[in-house]
Amino acid sequence: MPDSAVVNASPLIFLSKVGLLNFLQLAGSRVMVPAAVAREIRQREASDLTVQALEQTVWLEIVETPPVPSLIQAWDLGLGEASVLAYAYAYAKTGAVAVMDDLAGRRCAEALKIPVYGTLGLTLIAKKRGLIPAARPVLDTLRQAGMYLSDRVIDKALMFVGE
Repeated sequence: MPDSAVVNASPLIFLSKVGLLNFLQLAGSRVMVPAAVAREIRQREASDLTVQALEQTVWLEIVETPPVPSLIQAWDLGLGEASVLAYAYAYAKTGAVAVMDDLAGRRCAEALKIPVYGTLGLTLIAKKRGLIPAARPVLDTLRQAGMYLSDRVIDKALMFVGE
């Protein structure tokens, strides 16, 4: 297991909505939320499940991130994605991974050889480790919560876990 995972807003939002925030712990023994991502989430209503999860989940660590390197700035990502990647890039040698769903951010991570997981990938890991009996119902619930996953992507992903 990687040492630490640094997570963007989307996985926090979707996993908290469906009550599976603990999936983030599959990405690393420590789960960090960049301060920029925490600020973005805190702009939501106080009653929002993600705001509550951010404030009440003791294993979520809010961290300041290093300045965003120009090679990440060149990708013109949002502040949250750029902060996640800046942290993971700075700490890649110690095993930091990025957790994000944004396609442009994931492409940037891959180009910089930063390990990256998404909400879909964490669900597949949970299935492979026997934490959930089946991935499809979780993916269906994530879609109902507003996460965009095409049927093709879901079918392809489920083949990896024998569903």
